[in-house]
Amino acid sequence: MRAVIQRVSSANVRAGGEVSGEIGAGLLVLLGVAKDDTPADCSWLAGKIAKLRVFPDENGQMNRAVTDIDGGILVVSQFTLHASVRKGSRPSFNDAAKTELAGSLYEEFILQLQTALGRRVQTGKFGALMKIALVNDGPVTILIDTKVRD
Repeated sequence: MRAVIQRVSSANVRAGGEVSGEIGAGLLVLLGVAKDDTPADCSWLAGKIAKLRVFPDENGQMNRAVTDIDGGILVVSQFTLHASVRKGSRPSFNDAAKTELAGSLYEEFILQLQTALGRRVQTGKFGALMKIALVNDGPVTILIDTKVRD
């Protein structure tokens, strides 16, 4: 799994012209599922994101997690995070999971993240064409890949 995590002042996602998820200050998580991902990847990534200290403390240091600021989390599926442009100019998505597996692991990740946080998270609509609006705070943008855990 790959996740692009952005610290935001606000974010929302629209699918079919309607808002499906919206947060104030918190984290926007763009999630890409690979064909070899497992539920163990969901659990590890959810735990990592729930504890990720990217919010400033009273001294301006990034020492607070999203739970410390009572922030929101918005999770949006994005298979294009597994695009490869090694050959040519047109991206290949051969490493991305097929729809059934990706949808299942996307839902598992959301459940694991909600468990780690102890509350509900906002989401996009899996498989839909979506429009995301966000105000990146910092900017702070972090990439986490479950295959790179060292």
